[in-house]
Amino acid sequence: MTRYLRRQDHDVAFCTVDRIMRGLGHQGVARGRRPRTTIPGKDGIRASDRLNRDFTAAGPDQVWVADFTYVATRAGWAYVAFVFDVYSRAIVGWTASSTKTTGLVSKALTEAVWRRDHHGRPIEPGLVFHSDARSQYTSVRFTESPALQGLSASTGSVGDAYDNAPAESIIGLFKTEVVNRHSPFTTLAEVEFAVMEWVDWYNNARLHSRLDYLTPAEHEALYYAQQPPRRPALV
Repeated sequence: MTRYLRRQDHDVAFCTVDRIMRGLGHQGVARGRRPRTTIPGKDGIRASDRLNRDFTAAGPDQVWVADFTYVATRAGWAYVAFVFDVYSRAIVGWTASSTKTTGLVSKALTEAVWRRDHHGRPIEPGLVFHSDARSQYTSVRFTESPALQGLSASTGSVGDAYDNAPAESIIGLFKTEVVNRHSPFTTLAEVEFAVMEWVDWYNNARLHSRLDYLTPAEHEALYYAQQPPRRPALV
């Protein structure tokens, strides 16, 4: 754009054009480049790492891990955020957007909380919500969300897959089983529909070797079947 303006006899600097374009919400098209999603937060609040790579849980809704990834469409990049349950490997929340903002990851968490409550399994205070140190997860706006939900935030290091291994693994499955098979996508809506179908299949039909070849839904149902019945609340 700077060189184009200079050809039109406008004496402008690269930094000036960059500043004006960013102010207008525009950016140049990057051909063949993957978007950078792992951007460390600078001004946010970074929680301590409560897991230290111990990705185990005694039951559902004790530890959740979160991450997001990108999908190329003909209309531009789409971003998909997920929340996973460590015990069952179930996808408990997800959302897609054309921007990689705090709202993307916050909406996925809100959906996860709503989904559990909608199915009669409301989360209890103390659930550990773990993510990496991307700016979207450490922003002040987002860190208020887990606190309001009664969750205990946990943050791994920047750019270290081992600090968020379960999420990285499941997103790898998403790339293999959805993105690589169904690309190219045309619009964000197509991505959303593909994710919706995959999540339903993943939770209810896909067999997982880590779960003794049960589905996440079956693994959770087996856990609850072995628990004593809940006592009714006293009025």
